[in-house]
Amino acid sequence: MTNQLPEVAIAILYQDNKYLMQLRDNIPNIPAAGCWGFFGGHIEPGETPEVAVKREILEEIGYDLPTFAKFGYYPDEKVIRHVFQAPLLVDINQLELNEGWDMGLLTPEDIRSGSCYSAVAGEVRPLGSMHQKIMLDFINQQSADK
Repeated sequence: MTNQLPEVAIAILYQDNKYLMQLRDNIPNIPAAGCWGFFGGHIEPGETPEVAVKREILEEIGYDLPTFAKFGYYPDEKVIRHVFQAPLLVDINQLELNEGWDMGLLTPEDIRSGSCYSAVAGEVRPLGSMHQKIMLDFINQQSADK
């Protein structure tokens, strides 16, 4: 039996204890519209999650992922998420936002609170609930590894 759920490859990009996230477009028919979430996207037919995450990050912000590692696997009733982690080795000003409303480096406090201010939106916007859960898992694992 083949998997009927769509699969996505997404990346936790970190720099100086902050995490690069995308403020998703505020379009009602997209998942987590107007919420902070991850960069990444759908895995194309024949692609591995590793190839997909590199392609998506390059397309969305012009960043060629350095060495990266699998962080986790988060399936639910709507989608299967392959989550990777990688350092962000350039200044955020060197990235080009090609998809989404805004991007920013969120602190662990932003992630725990579940929201962050966007200068582009001109207001505080929430994190997508699954995005927050994955980030909290990552932050908690980083703390435990220290």
